[in-house]
Amino acid sequence: MDALKLMAQSSLKEQKPDIAIGSTVRVHVKIREGERERIQTFEGTVIAKKGSGVSETFTVRRVSYGVGVERVFPIHSPNVDKVELIRKGRVRRSKLYYLRDRVGKAAKVKEKL
Repeated sequence: MDALKLMAQSSLKEQKPDIAIGSTVRVHVKIREGERERIQTFEGTVIAKKGSGVSETFTVRRVSYGVGVERVFPIHSPNVDKVELIRKGRVRRSKLYYLRDRVGKAAKVKEKL
């Protein structure tokens, strides 16, 4: 069991991104297309964080062409190049799943000043 923990510790990133629930972030993800590799950005609101250690993930939601799109990113994945914090949100919940039912301006999170 200790060997597994050592392997897990070695795969953790040194700098864990500062991700807070309700924040708007831009995630740069490495995409492989055949032999080429490019970086694609996904910008949205962090609605959930789960897990700890190697299996820690965060969920980002955005509305694209009127359709809600959610992606789950592992924090320590080598495919996640970097996470940019665009703005911090002021929330009082640890999971913002209620934003799925809201449309338009009601789905916005107020900015923390």
